[in-house]
Amino acid sequence: MDSDQAAQQSQQAFQTLVNLALQSRRSAKGLPAQVDITPHWSGIGFELLGRRFIAPMGEVSEMLEVPYYTRLPGVQPWVRGVANVRGRLLPVCDLAVFMGDRIHTARKQQRILVLETEDLYTGLLVDQVFGMQHFPVDTFSPQLSYQQETMQAFSDGCYVVDGVEWTVFSPAALSADAQFLNAAQN
Repeated sequence: MDSDQAAQQSQQAFQTLVNLALQSRRSAKGLPAQVDITPHWSGIGFELLGRRFIAPMGEVSEMLEVPYYTRLPGVQPWVRGVANVRGRLLPVCDLAVFMGDRIHTARKQQRILVLETEDLYTGLLVDQVFGMQHFPVDTFSPQLSYQQETMQAFSDGCYVVDGVEWTVFSPAALSADAQFLNAAQN
């Protein structure tokens, strides 16, 4: 093959690639429109006392089905007992009774939210858990629509989405509460 034929083949190959690139550009779809992305806040959703709550992700270490627990004598009525969870004793506290009410769902729906910090390892019994929830930050309101005094001490506002109010529950505030920390019956 002489050099003229090689140059002609190279030129044809190059032209084929140029044509292919032009066809690709003509049939390519445009980029999607730029959409403003709203930041979201995430937490663990649960129900208690007929209301929806959300606990910050970093403050709930796990969710469990209600384990078998052993009742303890001489404790507050809201302390259900202790359960052996993977070799650790987990105090089980009925959050509804602590708030002055009672659990409203069947045991099959009830769940335990495990709080674990350096100072506290406890399980909170709630009516049911909805798992991870995400809320646009612009749906937050510092005002709650209800005035239940016992819950307000552990609430940090709410998110309202599709007409449903999700109260932000503060496990940190609960774990710092003197009444909650004093589980012994007086």
